[in-house]
Formats: sequence, C-alpha cells, structure tokens
Amino acid sequence: MIAERISLPVKRLDDSVELPSYAYEGDAGLDLRASESVVLRPFERRLIGTGLAVAIPDGYAGFVQPRSGLALKQGLSMANTPGLVDAHYRGELKVCAINLDPNNDIHISRGDRIAQLVIQRVPVVDLVEVKELDVTDRG
Repeated sequence: MIAERISLPVKRLDDSVELPSYAYEGDAGLDLRASESVVLRPFERRLIGTGLAVAIPDGYAGFVQPRSGLALKQGLSMANTPGLVDAHYRGELKVCAINLDPNNDIHISRGDRIAQLVIQRVPVVDLVEVKELDVTDRG
C-alpha cells in the first residue's frame, strides 16, 4: 500500500536552520532540530525553539513526540508528550523538553535532532449524548 502524501508548507523563521526530514524511507516522524544550544539540568523543563513554523492543512494535526534514542540514552523527553499542533497554529514549533535523568545534565547543541513531528488525519467529532453506552467484553 502506498502511503498518502500531503504538502506541508513550512517557513524558516531563521534562514540557517535545517528543514525537518525523515531519517529513513517509511518513517512516520520528521526529525525536528534545535535552533538554539541549551543545557537541561536534572528534571528541568524548557521550551526549545526549532526556528520553524508550519501550515498544517485542515483535517490534520501535528504531534510532536520524543525521539526514543535520546529518551533511552540521555533521559530527554517531553513534558507534554505528544505536543499537539492544531491546523490553524502558525507560530514557531517549540519542544517542551524535560531532562528525566536524576543526575546528569543534557547538552543540546543547535542543529541536534530533539523531537519528531508526525502529521495525522484527524476527524471532526460530533458528540451524541446518550443515557447508556453499549456493553463490551472489556466493560
């Protein structure tokens, strides 16, 4: 099955930042890079800029997620994983990073891959209030 393709307008807020890219063919997430160098102390949270803004089409949303290698090796995660980017948001993409390592600082250099952006189709949901829900095996 061939994956659906969409166009995603992206604006560099800093002309020197690298555009997001897939590390491997077939990957779900586009790698996002830090546009600044930072040091995260143990358990410190911080917004890290990417220097990018995107125009996600209606009917889609962006989900910013941690990179598993950094999470395992250094304890770098996101305080709000996944971070939700709505279709009408046009501000800078920022990563709400947190250092979960209790002992070591995490050094992030400008240009380091720090998170992934996954674009997914999202339906509009019409709520229907009911008195009872259907019964399932799970309960």
